[in-house]
Amino acid sequence: MTEKTDLYSLSTAELTDFVKSIGEPAFRAKQIKAWLNLGTPIAEMTNLSRPLREKLAQLTLDTLPRVDTKLTSAIDGTVKYLFALHDGAAVESVFMRYKHGNTLCISSQVGCRMGCRFCASTIGGRVRDLLPSELLGQIIAAQRDTGERVSNVVMMGIGEPLDNYDNVIKFLELVNAEDGLNIGYRHISLSTCGVVPRIRALAEVELPITLSISLHAANDEKRSAIMPVNNKWNISELLDACAYYYTKTGRRISFEYTLISGKNDTEGDARELAELLISTFRKLSAPIHVNLIRVNEVKETGFREGSCEGANKFAATLESYGIVATVRRRLGTDINAACGQLRRSAKTSKEE
Repeated sequence: MTEKTDLYSLSTAELTDFVKSIGEPAFRAKQIKAWLNLGTPIAEMTNLSRPLREKLAQLTLDTLPRVDTKLTSAIDGTVKYLFALHDGAAVESVFMRYKHGNTLCISSQVGCRMGCRFCASTIGGRVRDLLPSELLGQIIAAQRDTGERVSNVVMMGIGEPLDNYDNVIKFLELVNAEDGLNIGYRHISLSTCGVVPRIRALAEVELPITLSISLHAANDEKRSAIMPVNNKWNISELLDACAYYYTKTGRRISFEYTLISGKNDTEGDARELAELLISTFRKLSAPIHVNLIRVNEVKETGFREGSCEGANKFAATLESYGIVATVRRRLGTDINAACGQLRRSAKTSKEE
């Protein structure tokens, strides 16, 4: 049986080669690409002949995610999607409206094997990697559903992007292409829990994206207790890779720090974090930015969030060291917009 071609994962050059390989003129690739950018089904690509549409339907794989569940916040208009994939798996994306444009938080894997103790996405482990088309397709499907353009992308949903490195790199090239969705690299953020070799590999590619590091603790004992990845690559190795990334790219790195009540949210923790980051980055004259996130309470973890006042005090302590710190504003609180929760509840209900 001939393996079907995944059209959404092809660059324009690859799509042109495919079109010619099935006996069609090269200009058809441009027409098909324009339809794909809109998420249009093959049957509705009206400037293609019916025989060509039938041929494409037989030879290609439809990997565009479909909306399974959609929740819209009555508070701020945030939209949370559970997308059904072509093989029956599901992932989440969150569409957020800001004054500067719309942002979509996308998933990179079905499940996750990193095992971070506070995260719903990792419960049940990793099922599989997402294809470049499925990464891109979350944006296309959200744009098609909302009728609004996505201008910013954050790779902070289900999965570890650098654990799906090759597909993520291909996705970044596709989403940035002028004849694709044309979303600039500087409008894309990638978050990693600290896959050190891939951080160094990403530095070599020199894409001007924003790298976010999920740090969540300032010493190895505390970090290993909540992030198993730290047992493989400890904080020292991680920060060495971050310093290399900054030296190679000149791009500021953001550090994500989830505040967990009674675990890592004291003033002493804040001071230890400040001193840790300063010891690495001040000698490079690199800016330091920390995003503080109050933990999302997931019943399986038992972790509890602290107060807004406590988060603000933690930020003030960091700022007293000259570090830029922001407490992330929560969107979609009435729809559990934090990643992993909708997929988990859907999976649980199907099993019952």
